[in-house]
Amino acid sequence: VGDVLIAFPSNGLHTNGYSLARRVFAARGYEWKPEALGGLSVGEALMQVHRPYVAEVAALKAAGVTIQGLAHITGGGILDNLPRMLPEGVGAVLRRGSWDIPPIFKLLVQLAQLDEQEAFHAFNMGIGMLAAVRPDAANLALRTLPEARLVGELIGGSGVTFS
Repeated sequence: VGDVLIAFPSNGLHTNGYSLARRVFAARGYEWKPEALGGLSVGEALMQVHRPYVAEVAALKAAGVTIQGLAHITGGGILDNLPRMLPEGVGAVLRRGSWDIPPIFKLLVQLAQLDEQEAFHAFNMGIGMLAAVRPDAANLALRTLPEARLVGELIGGSGVTFS
């Protein structure tokens, strides 16, 4: 309790949500280039290579940041994966708007008419990995990884909530 959550951004679906994405885009085709994707076709956006995050973790360690826990956001999205790294009696609060949600997710959520719970269960929603670090290490972590974002904190309780 009290640790903060640093998000490493994803560049796309990675490994979760493809069954739903195929259903959503099947009728439009993978060559469709919606304005929201900035010139990419749906197929190109869906085929972004999964980032491994090894370099980010190594950079934090080399900088002297102690990582208290890591959650790789894969199948089950943030709602299933983040709690797996938390001890009993610890929950997480994520701050809406503290990270960028890539356009492919916004488009999928809109077309599939997903509510927030469904979206954060089906997709990584722009967060590929979460690292828990002590609050006094947050600034060093963010300086070490300029594209990372401080997105929340660990609290007493259970599960994941949004503020």
